[in-house]
Order: sequence, then C-alpha cells, then structure tokens
Amino acid sequence: MQPLAALPEDARLKIRGVLTDIDDTLSTDGKITGEAYLAMQRLHAAGRLLVPVTGRPAGWCDHIARMWPVDAVVGENGALYMFHDGLNRKLRVCYAAGAEERRRNRRRADAITARILREVPGFALASDQAYRQSDLAIDYCEDVAPLPIESVDRIAELMRAEGMTAKVSSIHVNGWFGSHDKLSMTRRLFAEEFGIDLAEAGEQFLFVGDSPNDAPMFAFFSNSVGVANVTRFAARLTPPPNYVTTHEAGKGFVELVDFLLA
Repeated sequence: MQPLAALPEDARLKIRGVLTDIDDTLSTDGKITGEAYLAMQRLHAAGRLLVPVTGRPAGWCDHIARMWPVDAVVGENGALYMFHDGLNRKLRVCYAAGAEERRRNRRRADAITARILREVPGFALASDQAYRQSDLAIDYCEDVAPLPIESVDRIAELMRAEGMTAKVSSIHVNGWFGSHDKLSMTRRLFAEEFGIDLAEAGEQFLFVGDSPNDAPMFAFFSNSVGVANVTRFAARLTPPPNYVTTHEAGKGFVELVDFLLA
C-alpha cells in the first residue's frame, strides 16, 4: 500500500466519483462526524458521483438514499441497491434475489443463527438485523465486547459450512446465500442507473474502505484506497488497496476528499 499522495496527478484529475464503505471508513467510533458529512456534501457539490457501498441493512439504505448527499447506495454487501429519483419523487430498489427466494433464505438463515449463537459464546445478532432483507449479521465488536479473531473466523466457518457466503467487516460477520457481493451490485447499479460500464470506466472512479468485505472492490478498482485503520486487516486482504490515507476512519475519508478536490 502506497501513501495516498502517491496516486498520480493525472489519475486524480480523472476521478468522476467515489464509492465508499461506511463503518470505520465514513464513521468514527460508530458516528458520522460533522466533518465527514461535510466532506460528502463537498464531493456532491463538486459534481462527483458519491455512492456508499456498505454491509448495512436495507432499512438504513432507505434513509441514506433519501436523505444523505449521495447519488445511490449499495447495501447488505451487494444484496440490493437503492436509488432515489428526486425528480419523480420515487425510490427505486433493486435486489439480487427475488422476493420468494429472499423469504426462503431468511428461514434458512434463522436456523443457522440459532446454531451459531449456541456454539460460539460471546457473539450476538447484530442490532440492525431487524432491518435486513437478505443477509445475516453477527456482531463481534459493535455492541458486544470485542472477540478474538479466532472466534470471528469460527463464525465464518460455520456460515460457509451451511452454504453461505461469509465476509468479515470491521464490526460484523456477514453471511448470505448467493454469489452477489459489493462489486457485482455496484456494477449493476452503475449500468442501470447511470449508464456506466465500470469494466470500461473503472479508472474514473475510486473506492475507499477498511476491511475484508471490501476485498472485491479493492481488487477491481485501480484507484483503491484504504483509510489508515485498514492495516488492522492487512494480512487478510488479497489484494490490499493500492493506496492508504494517513488518518483513520472518518478523518481518513476527509483527507481523501481534500486530496481529490485540491
């Protein structure tokens, strides 16, 4: 990982938009600071596309798409996107799976949840699980005492043994049925709502994140950035981001925006 300042000037000037993780990338200790929110507003006002790409639930994404200074949001690790059409006052929602498939998967996930919480003590169902449509989130440090990485790995192993895709974020272990991820839904969003093929225009966009569930995005975007706390997961990222900020979390996001708009 090179310092952010090493990103070439010609590459910086081509950036049309930013895709960003939320937890511990935009947020700091669970909060979006005023400075970080203002940085989002500055990007938006400068005409850059801004799209959060997060593991957070559909219920949160409804609020984010409507009320944050963003152009759309990808949620539940790629299970859905939401786009608010302000002109027609309509929220468009796109899911990776149909309604019946989501209902079947929810029943399967409920049974897996009971097994996980029984076999691995100290974990809890994520507090935002009630607002999720597709994935299962197990909390390992947000509202519970931080648990060792070996226990986090055990949760992921149990999910995979049940046929789920499992990814570790900075706060949760997320599991879901299906092959979607943050990247696949981001590419679909850009094609359907913005008419942009990221396979051809990827160098015009930048992704910033901090944890293993961001790995598909780090691998795809040549302009991939980690906020400084990404080094916590450096040994688990293949590949890691190409660049890294000096500051952690929300301050790192602000540093990135300052750099892009300089």
